[in-house]
Amino acid sequence: MAQGGTKRITLKDAIRMWEERGECPLEEVTELKLNGWYPPIEKLDNSTASIPKCEKLSLSTNMIERLANLNPLKCLRVLSVSRNYLKSLAGVEVCADTLQEIWASYNLIEKPSKGVTNCKKLRVLYLANNWIKDWSEVSRLSECPELDELVLVGNPLEEKFTGSGASAAEWQKEVSKKLLQIRRLDGWNIVRTEDEPEETEEA
Repeated sequence: MAQGGTKRITLKDAIRMWEERGECPLEEVTELKLNGWYPPIEKLDNSTASIPKCEKLSLSTNMIERLANLNPLKCLRVLSVSRNYLKSLAGVEVCADTLQEIWASYNLIEKPSKGVTNCKKLRVLYLANNWIKDWSEVSRLSECPELDELVLVGNPLEEKFTGSGASAAEWQKEVSKKLLQIRRLDGWNIVRTEDEPEETEEA
C-alpha cells in the first residue's frame, strides 16, 4: 500500500502541526481539514478529545486503516475519510446520535453496514470505488431510515451487474427497490410514484 520508507504519523501529530499555524483555538474548532496531510496520517488516537466542538472532520487522502477514538466527537455531523485504506466503517457507531454524512469512497470497504446501520440520522453515504460485492450489504442500509443520498458506483457489485449487459438505469432501479428511503443514487435523482416506486432520472 504505502511506499517503502514513507513516514506516517498519528492524528495527534497532525493536530499539533495544524495548531502551530495558529488559525483557531482547538477547543473552538467546528471544522478541521487534514486532507492529504504530509506526512500522511495512519492512526486515529485519543487526540480527538482536543476538538470537542468539531462538526466536520476531513481526513481524506491519508493512510488510515481503521476508525477509532471517535467517542469524544459529540457534535460530529460530517466525516470525510475517502482515499484511505479503510476495510470497514466500524467505529462510526459511537457518533450515531449526530452523524449525518459519511464520505468514504476509494477505500477497501467490503461490508459497510457494520457501524453504519447504527447511524439512524445518516442522510448521505458515499461509497464509490470500494469492494462491496453482496446485495445483502446494500439491503442492510435500509436500517438507516433517513438515508437520502447514496453512491455505490465502481464497486464489484455494480460492475458485475452493469457488466452483464444491464443498463445504469436498471442498476438504479434494482438498488432503489431495496432502499425505498433513498432519493438520490450515483448522482441521479430517483423519482417515485405510488405505482412506479423505482423510476430514476438524471439530476
